[in-house]
Amino acid sequence: MNTRISRLTIHLLGCLTFLALPYIFASNGVAKLTELPHNPHEQRNLVSYLLTIAFFYANYYILIPKLYFHRKYSLYALGSLGCFLLIESALVVINRNGLVPPTQQPGPPPYQLEHRPPPSFPDGPQPPIPDGNYQGARPEQPGLPSELSQTFFLTLVGFLLALALRVNNRWRETEREKIQTQLSYLKAQINPHFLFNTLNSIYSLAIIESPQTADALIKLSSFLRYVIQESQENQVSLINELDYIGQYIALQQLRLGDTAQIDFTVEGQANGRQIVPLLLISFIENAFKYGVSPEEPSTIQIHISITGDELHCHVANNKVRVFQPTAVASGIGLTNTKARLQLLYPERHQLVISDKPDTFTIDLSITLS
Repeated sequence: MNTRISRLTIHLLGCLTFLALPYIFASNGVAKLTELPHNPHEQRNLVSYLLTIAFFYANYYILIPKLYFHRKYSLYALGSLGCFLLIESALVVINRNGLVPPTQQPGPPPYQLEHRPPPSFPDGPQPPIPDGNYQGARPEQPGLPSELSQTFFLTLVGFLLALALRVNNRWRETEREKIQTQLSYLKAQINPHFLFNTLNSIYSLAIIESPQTADALIKLSSFLRYVIQESQENQVSLINELDYIGQYIALQQLRLGDTAQIDFTVEGQANGRQIVPLLLISFIENAFKYGVSPEEPSTIQIHISITGDELHCHVANNKVRVFQPTAVASGIGLTNTKARLQLLYPERHQLVISDKPDTFTIDLSITLS
């Protein structure tokens, strides 16, 4: 509702500004306004601007969507030409008659010559009497030009402005749909990836008949509820995203036991902050996938800090499986997350990846909304 009111207000202010421009920049603008009731020339100028606005909206809402975007270019050209001829015809009528007929004043008509008997000249020749075609005593009536060039210019302005705005809106809608399609594709890849790795973790607990399996299933239930329900939104509460990360880390701790040292800390207040769902978890999941091994001790550091609208995520792990390719080259989740960052936080994030022989570190900074 507020969006519609704002749009209507913008259109109304734009139309009023367009109508006021000729009188604002003219030296005698106020005088021209006072002449509107009886000056056909000023009436024509005002109507030409009103008809330009009408042509703009007819072109914007009817001709372009129904003809131009459907590739009916010939009909679109004919429609635009018809509008121009209609505008010019209306202005020609105003040129001839005006919007308000002149008031009839009593008395003799203007410029009427009095009929008097010719004077007598007793001496000398009489001066020549002018014939009936002589017009010197009758001042010439000033005609109102058609001003075809002004009408063409105003119509062209309305035509190009409507076309430019419509094409720009169409391009933006296409780009928005393209981004949404890409994000849907990336999410479709990420969700099964998380589920597959988490089920593997619980499966390993079931194999050794760990008493923690039931607790892991409860955490998995909350984990999946978040992935299936809340992650479908464009943005979610940062608090819920951090709880989701905590559940994932708890599942991994149940699986790994004492074979991995996990340092997980969160600093700052997340109240009221929003973030794109399933954005940080890929970096954390990458650390567990390539940084832990039941055959040797491993360390994972996960530190998240919130300062105002800035979020910083630091994830570091030892490379215990150096024979495997790094996550940047082969991790689907991490690769997709980098693509999502480019789409959703352009110019609002900084990602630094440090890939050393023994350690792998990720530092991500995001400006939240």
